[in-house]
Amino acid sequence: MLDVLVIGGGPAGYTSAIYAARAGYKVKLITGNQDGGQLTITSMIENYPGFANPISGIQLMSQMREQSEHVGVEIIYDIIVSTNFLNYPFNCIGESGTVYESKSVIVATGANAKWLGLDSEKKYMNHGVSACATCDGFFFKNKIVAVIGGGNTAVEEAIYLTNFASKVFLIHRRDKLRAEKFMQQRLFNSPKIEVLWNSIVTEILGDGSKVNGLMLKKDEGQCKKLSLDGVFVAIGHAPATKIFENQLKLDEQGYIIVDGTKTSVDGIFAAGDVCDSIYRQAIVSAGQGCKAAIDADKFLSRL
Repeated sequence: MLDVLVIGGGPAGYTSAIYAARAGYKVKLITGNQDGGQLTITSMIENYPGFANPISGIQLMSQMREQSEHVGVEIIYDIIVSTNFLNYPFNCIGESGTVYESKSVIVATGANAKWLGLDSEKKYMNHGVSACATCDGFFFKNKIVAVIGGGNTAVEEAIYLTNFASKVFLIHRRDKLRAEKFMQQRLFNSPKIEVLWNSIVTEILGDGSKVNGLMLKKDEGQCKKLSLDGVFVAIGHAPATKIFENQLKLDEQGYIIVDGTKTSVDGIFAAGDVCDSIYRQAIVSAGQGCKAAIDADKFLSRL
């Protein structure tokens, strides 16, 4: 019987596990299918406090994992495939067949960026292809970049990138944006941004080591090559909450609804991108992980 079961191996998961273990609880962390979360596909990080020099996402998460082990967290490389939060104590079943029984659970399964699904996209991931302008925009000072998408996220990223890039193309497959009107107006007012309507990216071009262009297909069928230095895919995120359907209350987008970090089930807490559709930053997830552990401590103290 565990005191705290943490599901998810990103910044929220590891931070909550560290805090819970230091509070004297028996803690296990289930990594999921991507130990380290989305940071493992982030090349260099310069905005996480405590590191004077840039650090790779893999290095940062490796240090979090080592710190967790140092304070007594048991890390299990497994994937939770089903949960029972309707009965107490709670139990979760791993892909390995192992049943994890716990007095409290912290859900930190995160959210995954939606990608175009191109082979060339995978090839140049972290070599000019990104899904996070606030993470990687700094590396494109005075460069030409493109943002793919037409919603609020795409427009926000395009506007943000004007702080660094010399030119920003917003590529949208339709003839109008889905973003809110006031954001669209900001976009259209920027002299650095050019919108390419009715355009679909068919291939990301590069020299083998980094991106140097895109191949676009227009509605009329003609193809066009666009020279640039970076590509930001902003077609949305999907929270990893499928196994929690009918167990926890979710919003229309599938994110876990929380009050602070408390979910609809007493004793189940959530932190990080799994319940945050706005910020999607490692430091925010880590802070929420801390809060989730403190909330779990208060819950356990009442038992």
